[in-house]
Amino acid sequence: MNRLRHLLRPAAPIAAAIVICCFFWHGKPDDFGLGRNTEIMVNMLRELSLLYVDPIDPDRLTEAAALGMTRILDPYTEYLPEKEMSQFDMMTTGKYGGIGSLIRKKGDYIIFAQPYEGTPSDRAGIRIGDKILAIDGQDAAGWSTEQVSGALRGTPDTQVEVVVERLIGGARDTLRIRRERVAIPSVPYAGFLADGIGYVQHSDFTEGSAEEVRSAIERLRAQDSLRGLVLDYRSNGGGLLQEAVKIVSMFVPKGTEVVRTKGRSEERIFRTEEEPVLPALPLAVLIDGNSASAAEIVAGALQDLDRAVLIGQKSFGKGLVQTTRPLGYNTLLKLTTAKYYIPSGRCIQAIDYSAHTKEGTAERRADSLAREFSTRSGRTVRDGGGISPDIATEPEYISRFAMTLLARGFIEDFVDEYMQRHHAETIDNRTFAISDDDYEAFVRFMQDKEVPYESETRRVLQILRKATENDRYDELTRQIETIENALQDDTQTNLRTYREEIAETIESDIVLRHGYRRGVIEHNLVSDAEALRAAELLLNPERYRAILSAEEEAAEK
Repeated sequence: MNRLRHLLRPAAPIAAAIVICCFFWHGKPDDFGLGRNTEIMVNMLRELSLLYVDPIDPDRLTEAAALGMTRILDPYTEYLPEKEMSQFDMMTTGKYGGIGSLIRKKGDYIIFAQPYEGTPSDRAGIRIGDKILAIDGQDAAGWSTEQVSGALRGTPDTQVEVVVERLIGGARDTLRIRRERVAIPSVPYAGFLADGIGYVQHSDFTEGSAEEVRSAIERLRAQDSLRGLVLDYRSNGGGLLQEAVKIVSMFVPKGTEVVRTKGRSEERIFRTEEEPVLPALPLAVLIDGNSASAAEIVAGALQDLDRAVLIGQKSFGKGLVQTTRPLGYNTLLKLTTAKYYIPSGRCIQAIDYSAHTKEGTAERRADSLAREFSTRSGRTVRDGGGISPDIATEPEYISRFAMTLLARGFIEDFVDEYMQRHHAETIDNRTFAISDDDYEAFVRFMQDKEVPYESETRRVLQILRKATENDRYDELTRQIETIENALQDDTQTNLRTYREEIAETIESDIVLRHGYRRGVIEHNLVSDAEALRAAELLLNPERYRAILSAEEEAAEK
């Protein structure tokens, strides 16, 4: 039966193409080109399948053709083959069948990197650093993360047998874990920043995320009387538009327009359908350069309606709407079908994919071309290039050296050793900090480690030295060599230079082992300058109202 299915598969696109060709042949005259080129593509697929010197996998051929067609459009339009459908389902629903843990490679084995709180892996007693020795009787030595992930995932209510070697104590345990429909929370943390100032971190817009936000707000209201609320959309890449509309509906009157989408053949208006939960509570929204799509709809709509003060950096600028269309055989085409426009009438799309440069790349819209729009109270806002915050702040960057340590697994490996010595200790998520002795232990841990890092200064000097050599500026070349020799960017020096941020990264990993993801968020909030600034603003009603009025349009610097 499977062989028959694969034999029939190439015929399906051909049959579909014939229908398309017939439709367009009798349709509008302008559609003749589409019908002609569809027939050419089908003929090409047939000739390659039948006559190419080596056997060709029709699935790979179709994927390559789809990649070629979508490459000239935008990065959000793509063909999704059957093998990618489970991943796509997880991205849109936030759910998958499995045991609920991140994994990573360490040596010849895969280890558990982060069991999600309350999932089968967590209830089975799995902890970060536990090594996977075997799955369902098969030795897992040498397996890739993809192989292990595929073996651990499966149909809910089925069992998987995992043999693990414990990080703490080194015992070998055989665990029989029942898979479940694992749901990754859209709201990993909600709490209080100050007296009466609530905080909700919202990480994505999967199915049901609006209800998670609503539940988080209700929990905060049950704990204390809310004087203000901070919604954190930093690094939220967006998702389902409908979830964004539901979230805005919690704060504005029923029937308010949140967003409208305009495509080639259709325009739709999305309005709030429920009475607001908090119609007048002061709001602050945190955004950054990674806030995109549905996150920008929430932030932009609340700004246009003068319902919240936005704090942070300019958002990503994704004003495009995607729709999925079935192509048969459990495949999908995800394509951009419209642009969205928030209440002021502006579209915040930053890149015009229809206007390509000579090199074939799309162009980012120049700030000088931005048009002015008005919020409900008359404040000036602009389109294109993302959403500009009302209070602009400078982003905080982690050094490339610290990122290299994290990416290479050095910090996690050190914390694995740290936890073997300190696993019985309890910590306060908010106040935990490693000691000077702990950091010195990390410095010693790194003594025999090779870190593939080169400072930006050294890179620039090498380029400059090469240029002076080519131009025969001998004296200048010698001066640059002297500077290079004096430059200290070796591992041990960098461990001192970037001590503060490296220590913070180590602390976050230790807190993760004790308090899960919510513990890390709670820990980082203590020194989160933007969140604290938002709380300070909400505790100052006069300043808050002034920013939202037309009298004060200049964003705070």
